Amino acid sequence: MNKNVQRGRTTRAHVLEVATRLFAEHGYDGTTIEMVLADSGVSRGSLYHHFPGKDALFLAVLEAVVAGAGEQVDGVERDAGDDPIAALRAGCLAAIRLAGDPVVQQIVLIDAPAVLGWQRWRELDEQNSLGEIRIALNYAAEAGAIDPRHVDTFAHIVLAATNEVALMVARSADPGAALSAGESAVGEFLDRLLGVRD
Repeated sequence: MNKNVQRGRTTRAHVLEVATRLFAEHGYDGTTIEMVLADSGVSRGSLYHHFPGKDALFLAVLEAVVAGAGEQVDGVERDAGDDPIAALRAGCLAAIRLAGDPVVQQIVLIDAPAVLGWQRWRELDEQNSLGEIRIALNYAAEAGAIDPRHVDTFAHIVLAATNEVALMVARSADPGAALSAGESAVGEFLDRLLGVRD
């Protein structure tokens, strides 16, 4: 690989790391390009070469944080085994737990809807999650647990419920209690939806 290309990738990764920390600590509104420049030690020209402005930098940070969170959820789903229903349940609960992570909380749940707008934030979320939820619900429909006609609508309901509980946890004055209540409620919701019995 060309040394300049490698240097550019290293610089970009470093700026993203610094910006992630700053956005998580200070929020979007409290973070300035000047703060990123000071903490990263890169020149303004170098930063703008990779990110044309604060919005572009935030979007890149958001995409990286979402990708990392997605990998964690995927790992939990794999650990749940071959049963798509068990994987769905484990994935939804893992997504809710991630709301307790300060980086995910501030960047993904608090700032992203405001910075991107609710519609764009929802579109990104659907791109990352909706397909996997549909797969599990199709499996449930084939097993006779739900009406096949409702798979798509139920997928949106499950995604919305998981997101709403994650937002509740992120905005709670007592995140620990909100997380416990949210996990319990979503677990029961999925068990009832899918006809799971103890």
